[in-house]
Amino acid sequence: KRAVRELEYHADILDLMGLNRDAKIQIHVGGVYDDKLASMKRFIARYRKLSKKVRKRLVIENDERLYSLFDCLVISKAAKIPILFDSFHHSILNNDENYYDALKSVSKTWKRLDGLPMVDYSSQRPEGRVGAHTESIDLENFKKFLKSVDGIDFDLMLEIKDKEESALKALHLSRHLHLK
Repeated sequence: KRAVRELEYHADILDLMGLNRDAKIQIHVGGVYDDKLASMKRFIARYRKLSKKVRKRLVIENDERLYSLFDCLVISKAAKIPILFDSFHHSILNNDENYYDALKSVSKTWKRLDGLPMVDYSSQRPEGRVGAHTESIDLENFKKFLKSVDGIDFDLMLEIKDKEESALKALHLSRHLHLK
């Protein structure tokens, strides 16, 4: 009940700001609770009970431990919910899909009114636990990622600790790459 109230609150804020439905609220699917399939079915049933204002803004994100892109695609197909692709999580938990094929699959979950597909980008912090986000952008890794998804249009969000500094480095690099 609290989670639903929180989602309603976020949808209200985005509506009050006058933002189109391409302004999204991203969430992870959640826990597995000893039965992933049953948990996925519960998520789909609860999603369908959400208000229209929340459903039009909500997107699910693949994670690095429980719900791979494949799992999210199953949920997306049943619930008609877009998927936000997290490239870093996908590098840890996947079903052998390369970035290009993964992002192509994700793109198909987005309708025209949803805007461009969204992608979270980060990489592994060298000294951190598996799944820990890097402090600053790894430009070589970022360049490889951009080249691997060349030709696909999407909005990119950096999940990197030094935020603006890495964003400026990423912009500089992307301007000098020869992509489609």
